[in-house]
Amino acid sequence: MHEPSTPAHGGSSDPAPPVAAGFDRLTTAQRALVGAWLPDAEVVADLGWNQVETIVLQVRHGDRSLIVKAAGDADHHLGRELDAHEGGYVASWAREGHAATLRFADRDARVLVLDWLPGELAYRTPAGVDPEVHRRAGALLRRFHTQASRPSEGTDAAATRRAIAWLDSSHAIASDVESRLRAALAALPPVEEDLVPTHGDWQPRNWLVDAGEVRVIDFGRFAFRPAATDFARLAAQEWREDPACETAFLEGYGREPRHPSHWILMRMREAIGTACWAHQVGDTEFEAQGHRMIAEVLAEFER
Repeated sequence: MHEPSTPAHGGSSDPAPPVAAGFDRLTTAQRALVGAWLPDAEVVADLGWNQVETIVLQVRHGDRSLIVKAAGDADHHLGRELDAHEGGYVASWAREGHAATLRFADRDARVLVLDWLPGELAYRTPAGVDPEVHRRAGALLRRFHTQASRPSEGTDAAATRRAIAWLDSSHAIASDVESRLRAALAALPPVEEDLVPTHGDWQPRNWLVDAGEVRVIDFGRFAFRPAATDFARLAAQEWREDPACETAFLEGYGREPRHPSHWILMRMREAIGTACWAHQVGDTEFEAQGHRMIAEVLAEFER
């Protein structure tokens, strides 16, 4: 689905001036931990998307810029981000400056501190549809995917069940379209291919570009999944806008991991999740994109 996991936490190479939002939005336990970790830290900017229950603050502590992320009780994304860092999957990127290093964390309190990364978000900028940026993003992703592998053991069937659960929830998908989606999901068998570590929200809204370098943020949807799932959001957006980005990305990635029928199934589940989630949070722009994704993938399936 096209749910943003947690807000982006990178920005311009020059920190913004102080803003009103501050540590008062954290729980008492979170404030105490941040105060112990970063005494006298000052909030520089609130970098949240305001769509999920995660607070993201850029702070200054001495001469260092850092990111404080804090989540509410119902948020599960911060735990996934910790899984990515504590499991060692981000380490190689972090050593080379392509991802942030985790400095402090408390899983029970749902708060962590990361290095701040320089760069500009590629989302909705020329960099977001720059083939060279996509080539570098593809190469980075291949390295991430090849770190580990494990058998699926029903993961793909569970993904289809989640798509059906979305259709069972509140949405604005037309009844005839919903019927066609349910029939398509029933006709497309799960493909239990091996799982690899995936970012889960691989797209320009989570890429920082700085002097040609691509840096990666936000591991709040990290999980073991089929490799091609990390292609779905690009296929629905930037690759649709400029196919040269897809070509360049695949050149950087080094192989084609998508199998035709499974790729249709992945995109169908993504489209359903996008339309339903966006409807439920009131994001009309993403909801419209979800409906467009549904129409396109159904047309391909029924061709």
